[in-house]
Amino acid sequence: MKIPDNKRYFRIGEVSRIIGVEPYVLRYWESEFPQIRPSRADSRQRTYQRKDLEIIIEIKRLLYDEKITIEGARKRLAAMKHAMSDPTDPKAFIKDLKRELQDIVEQMD
Repeated sequence: MKIPDNKRYFRIGEVSRIIGVEPYVLRYWESEFPQIRPSRADSRQRTYQRKDLEIIIEIKRLLYDEKITIEGARKRLAAMKHAMSDPTDPKAFIKDLKRELQDIVEQMD
């Protein structure tokens, strides 16, 4: 999956082809993951930015490759965002790490 370098904005059909999922899957993920919020053009067509595609690629990886549930993927994305916002906070890092390990243990049961 490679995001074209020469574009800043993408319509849902283009995103569908790039990511490799159907448009209805993208619309469903929008309802499940608050990180995905495409803007709407005057024609009411969804317009995704490069950062949206990067998040969608990560969601697909979590759901399809790591076989994490939607709830688990939602938590993982939130933890990643939190860790990126303050990577120097060791307590937050350890808390996020514990949460991830608990998710893994729950999936193994």
